[in-house]
Amino acid sequence: MTTDWVLSETPAVTELPGLTAYDLRCEHRADPLGIGTARPRLSWRLASPTRGDRQEAFRVRVLRDGVQVWDSGWRSERTTSVDHGGAPLTSQTDYVWQLEVRDAAGAVTSAEATFATGLFHDDEWQAHWIEHDYETDPYFEPPVDRAEPRTVRQATIAPPRYYRRSFELTQPITRARLYATAHGLYQFHANGRRIGNDELTPGWTDYRERVAYQTYDVTEVLRAGENVIGAVLGEGWWSGYVGWDTRSHAHHYGKKPQLLAQLVVDHPDGSQTVVATDGRWVEHVGPIRFADLLMGESYDARLELGDWSSAGYDASEWAPAGDLGGDVSTLIAATTDPVRVTEDVPAVAVTAVEPGRFIVDLGQNLAGRVRLRVRGAGAGDRIRLRHGEMLQADGELYTANLRTADATDYFVSAGATEEFFEPIFTVHGFRYVEVDGYPGELTADDVTGRVLHSDTPVAGRFECSDPGVNQLLSNIRWGQRGNFVSVPTDCPQRDERLGWTADAQIFLPTAAYQADVLTFFENWFADLAVAQTDEGAIPDVIPHVITGRHGTPAWADAATIVPWTLYRIYGDERVLRTAWPVMQRWVDYVHRANPDLIWRHRTSGHYGDWLQVGVRTDRDVLATAYFARSVEFTAATAEVLGLTDEAAAYRALWTKIAAAFVAEFVDAEGKVRGDTQTGYLLPLAFGLLPEQAEQVAVKHLVADLELRGRSLTTGFAGVALLCPILTRYGYAELAYDLLHDDRYPSWGYSIKHGATTIWERWDGWTEEGGFGPVAMNSFNHYSLGSVGEWLYGDVAGISQAPESIGFRDLVIKPCPGGRLTWAEASYDIPSGRVSTRWEIADGTLTLDVTVPPGADATIHIPTSNPASTQESGHPLTDAEGITLREAGADTTTCRVAPGTYHFTAQA
Repeated sequence: MTTDWVLSETPAVTELPGLTAYDLRCEHRADPLGIGTARPRLSWRLASPTRGDRQEAFRVRVLRDGVQVWDSGWRSERTTSVDHGGAPLTSQTDYVWQLEVRDAAGAVTSAEATFATGLFHDDEWQAHWIEHDYETDPYFEPPVDRAEPRTVRQATIAPPRYYRRSFELTQPITRARLYATAHGLYQFHANGRRIGNDELTPGWTDYRERVAYQTYDVTEVLRAGENVIGAVLGEGWWSGYVGWDTRSHAHHYGKKPQLLAQLVVDHPDGSQTVVATDGRWVEHVGPIRFADLLMGESYDARLELGDWSSAGYDASEWAPAGDLGGDVSTLIAATTDPVRVTEDVPAVAVTAVEPGRFIVDLGQNLAGRVRLRVRGAGAGDRIRLRHGEMLQADGELYTANLRTADATDYFVSAGATEEFFEPIFTVHGFRYVEVDGYPGELTADDVTGRVLHSDTPVAGRFECSDPGVNQLLSNIRWGQRGNFVSVPTDCPQRDERLGWTADAQIFLPTAAYQADVLTFFENWFADLAVAQTDEGAIPDVIPHVITGRHGTPAWADAATIVPWTLYRIYGDERVLRTAWPVMQRWVDYVHRANPDLIWRHRTSGHYGDWLQVGVRTDRDVLATAYFARSVEFTAATAEVLGLTDEAAAYRALWTKIAAAFVAEFVDAEGKVRGDTQTGYLLPLAFGLLPEQAEQVAVKHLVADLELRGRSLTTGFAGVALLCPILTRYGYAELAYDLLHDDRYPSWGYSIKHGATTIWERWDGWTEEGGFGPVAMNSFNHYSLGSVGEWLYGDVAGISQAPESIGFRDLVIKPCPGGRLTWAEASYDIPSGRVSTRWEIADGTLTLDVTVPPGADATIHIPTSNPASTQESGHPLTDAEGITLREAGADTTTCRVAPGTYHFTAQA
């Protein structure tokens, strides 16, 4: 479990014995349990204290119970990943894999890791789906006075049920694994202990096609004699509220939550004991009165069930569960890291509004829940917790932007001296909490924010000399954390929280600089694939609920942009092999509808450059540019996969689209139809303009920015491209002016007014107008934070060559400017950790760079005097591992081997 969202430690380079492999992963996860493939991907990273050190060869061996089942032999590829190449692995089995790496001097070091397979075959499942049986227990609610009022929507939510099964173990235990999932949300317990630290499991997938199951090691929890296993089951995405559906109940997938689990206990003699969900399980309502992701949760401590998951418990009043049979055709092994509590945020201020009612400020907008300590309450006393992102001018909680999401929790006291309340089946987006009905004085120590998000490994860190820019980066990080909750959502607070496809593809490059999101997006893309229509169109939101729109420009293009971007970043060809049919069907769908190559037909809702400011980018311009982009990436994918004919056909199609774009949208003065910033950024970023037209388009772009007082107008589609394009074409100082701007509209404007996350819209709140439109006004969104890619890639200077895959050919090209006097970043590329730090002081630029052993790098050192450039006090021509490429007018360019370098030059 992650304790804070910070970059993990790498082996201390100064203490390494030589070339060292670390961060071993199977299926891109650390020591995973229950993988679903018999031929997994194995990968590792490298570090070394020696300049020029490389992995000259590697060897991977896979063992089962100490017996080797595959030996790759010594292989000389530069890769830091390999697919298991032996016989297919066995289901429900633990494996150890050992890695040896050999450096240039012939020295060998080793490392090892583990993984376990899940259930590969449907007939291995003995479990049946179980649910609340209304024939044996017709009551929805416990027979006590309702201590809390419910809203109309909350009144439709059934209380979570508690399930248990007692069983005997008479033989010693060598291994015990629990395979569990739900149509809904579950939390498992055994022998009085909670199992695992996952939250909101099994996560959100398109349950009609894919239901993930999780695997837990419970060997140390079980014992000889009586054992009890049980679970709490809530509605979640399965039958709870999702999106803005205001019907009496949403029920997008089913009407009642269902549980499925199988405990497999191995014994020394080779036999097994299997305890699976079926009609022998019993169930009962408990203290959770209702629980919904959007509406909130209510807990009545007077109804607690005691040690309900422990041996010896009297369950005579529990009713038999309903047995639905064992259809497991939709089950898949979990492929990505689950949602977890990754950090605790203490309250920073508590304001008493009136007796018993307080406003609590956590100081940070987040997605998660509150842990409340209650002292001195009487039995039956009710405390209400309402959540919001902002305060009104009078200091009261602002909730209008939540729309129909209640985001309200209740706790009813049992009268104990000290009690704790923390909901388990809801998640809120909030900075402020109104606590109403609290006995006595509420202190900051009584309230803790519990941060919930998919526990994707942290991959990057950025910091610079400007506190405002650091706050921007912090806001981007918190926006990512708050919206990567099982799927990439658009907001964590209101009645939406949907996986909008444009938002995801636009933010993906920034997201990947900050966290390892490969499996997170692979899992999400699998739902995109099953949602693709027979014609080839892609829905606007994935998993597909709520909207009936398909094939929207920039949104549906996630079908090509997401897999190609993942491949470029992580270098895993399997991503493209899986995505190829989806990509091809998508571009063919657009082409069939638009044979003249201008995408104006079958555009669905067509949101344009969503939430741009004061302008309207021509929608045909945007659509056609994205059509070209999708065709480009489809052609490139075909080339990687060796599909020569398809690659040639799509390359030719791209050429025709680019020509059609220029003919249709670019006038004699080089202006792009609409004359907006995004209208220029798209063809410049996507390479649609002839070289001579590029400089003209850039001048028009700059002229528009200058005309507006160096102020942006870009919405979702354009904002990620603005600073990178300006930097690419020599206008970095203009990009920095936008970065530092704190006027409306700008990133700095929200920060100046207290933002701790990225706002959905530039005018979420303004001095002149107050709060923006309540119909759509999230204060925790990530799309406008896609400028983070520029901070890492250009300001800190960590990027890769155009033809590079997996950052094997690094480009280190920092771009000092603006108010910054220094900037630094670290980033875990597939082969290891790359880092940069530049500083300008007393007329001297210093640049520190570390290139991991699995990569090479071209370094561009910005300087007013290239001849002054040195490395560790030596001329570049005398420095080890460096080849001087060019000493230009303002840059020294060199090629370097892996290692750590210290450059100095005249600034």
